[in-house]
Amino acid sequence: MRAVVVDAFGGPEQVRVAEVEVPRAGAGQVRIRVRAAGVNPVDGAVRAGVFGGAGRPIGLGWDVAGEIDEVGPGVEGWTPGRRVVGLHYGPLKGLGTHAEYAVLDASAVAAAPASVDTAVAAALPLSGLTAARALDLLGLAPGDSVLVTGAAGSVGGLAVQLAARAGLVVTALAGEGDEELVRALGATEFVPRGSAPAARVDGVLDAAVLGAPALAAVRDGGAYVGLIPGAAPAAERGVRVAVQEVAPDGARLARLAALVDEGALTLRVARTFDLADAQQAHEALSTPGTRGRVVLTVS
Repeated sequence: MRAVVVDAFGGPEQVRVAEVEVPRAGAGQVRIRVRAAGVNPVDGAVRAGVFGGAGRPIGLGWDVAGEIDEVGPGVEGWTPGRRVVGLHYGPLKGLGTHAEYAVLDASAVAAAPASVDTAVAAALPLSGLTAARALDLLGLAPGDSVLVTGAAGSVGGLAVQLAARAGLVVTALAGEGDEELVRALGATEFVPRGSAPAARVDGVLDAAVLGAPALAAVRDGGAYVGLIPGAAPAAERGVRVAVQEVAPDGARLARLAALVDEGALTLRVARTFDLADAQQAHEALSTPGTRGRVVLTVS
């Protein structure tokens, strides 16, 4: 089968499509015939060598949408042909989801949302689970105020929607041209990039990884949640600082997929590329102003 890998670190030119053996589903696992897979910033970081792993081919891809093709021993509740989405966690793996087939733990998959096509469904797993976990870590109650930085991005946009649905008063920080978008997603207030909110908020979900400037927007004793381990600012003024670490979670992913089908969660795809054009997908990944997930499709 075809799979996207990197053998050396650098820019999009390091991405190549290799011929590899089709993997088999082991105990507790399912094999998915991949139809679409999101291309995330973490894929660019793996390609650039942020996580190390030199000396062997590294498979790319965390998001997946497709149909179950094979069920491993001990798996219950899944049968071949079921349309699913899933998260293949881990920066250093021999095969990722940017391939014709991917093997995931059965606990990492969920029924795909029925109301959107496969390319759109592929934008849900990593961004949705990241946004949901970050909001959980904030620990805010209905009526509390939250600032979401990077609110027009894939994670930030989902966080705005989930926060508004949870009854939080959402201030969105994004580019000046994104005000209409983030308000449509559920933001009550808008702050253009480079500015600060008029009043401090109960919590900040720092999807833009601003660090200290985002922390400064939190009231004394409030909460700050970042998305990248090791990149959070030091706590001050009694502000609780936490960093989410995404994890496979089929049950939560199923709840997010249900929200998509209810019309309560909107997924956005910026561009799609064929698997053979993975290099171009990585070029698009780093294009400034991209709104929505870049997705590889597999025919």
